[in-house]
Amino acid sequence: MQSSYEPVFEREMGCTEAEWLGWLPAAVGACAWQRDGQSATVDVPPGSLVLSWEPRSPRVIALMRMPVLHVRFAFSGLDDAQRYVFMRRFDLYMQRGGG
Repeated sequence: MQSSYEPVFEREMGCTEAEWLGWLPAAVGACAWQRDGQSATVDVPPGSLVLSWEPRSPRVIALMRMPVLHVRFAFSGLDDAQRYVFMRRFDLYMQRGGG
C-alpha cells in the first residue's frame, strides 16, 4: 500500500480481465459503478474514478506464466486524503498473496 495516490496513475495487475471484474465489486465497496467495455466509472463522493484496463502479454519467468492487466486510474473531484481512503480499501481487496 502506498502513502499517497496521484490523481492519475497506472499500474500492472497480475490477473486476467475476468479475475479483475470478479474482484472489482468488492474492491469499490458501496460506491456505485458502471462498466463500459474495458473501462468503468466509479462514483466516489464527492467525485469519481475512471478505471480503464487492457490485457497485456503474460509475464514469463522460467516455466511460469503470469497474466498482466495494465490499469489506468483517473480520479476527479477528490483530494489527497479522499483518494487515499478509497485506494486503501481498493488495494486491500485486490491484494493477492501466496505461501
